[in-house]
Amino acid sequence: MSNEIRLDSVDREILFHLRQDGRLTNVELAKRVGLTAPPCLRRVKRLEDAGVISGYRAVIDHGTLGRGLEVLIDVEVSANDRKTYLEFEEVVASYEEVVEVRRMFGRPDYFIRAAVADHAAYEAFLTGKLTGLPCVLRVDSHLTMKTIKGP
Repeated sequence: MSNEIRLDSVDREILFHLRQDGRLTNVELAKRVGLTAPPCLRRVKRLEDAGVISGYRAVIDHGTLGRGLEVLIDVEVSANDRKTYLEFEEVVASYEEVVEVRRMFGRPDYFIRAAVADHAAYEAFLTGKLTGLPCVLRVDSHLTMKTIKGP
């Protein structure tokens, strides 16, 4: 039996508008999707309760914080035990430069998105932090030219 929730076109429209602006008031959201406020609020609550909407966040423009260079990093590790993986994940997630960390199936073992000030800051992060971790086997860096669609 599946826990999958069925979405109709109004639910999809609600999700579209909340992805664009999670700070919309219920009244404004209802207006945009063609409902009155009470049924719109019930639908949003149902989507939250079902886990379809898992939270609301601020989207940070790292460039305004002096970290305008984004680097996508593939990392392979030499670890076969859970403890090493968990320690690696905890350390990497704690780095200020790291915006996102994903453990992958296959190669690479991890995908990391980092935001830094410039090439020198990335070199310092890479050599001073990431490649210094004992289980890191290989790192491939990909510098972003332009973000077409993102968070």
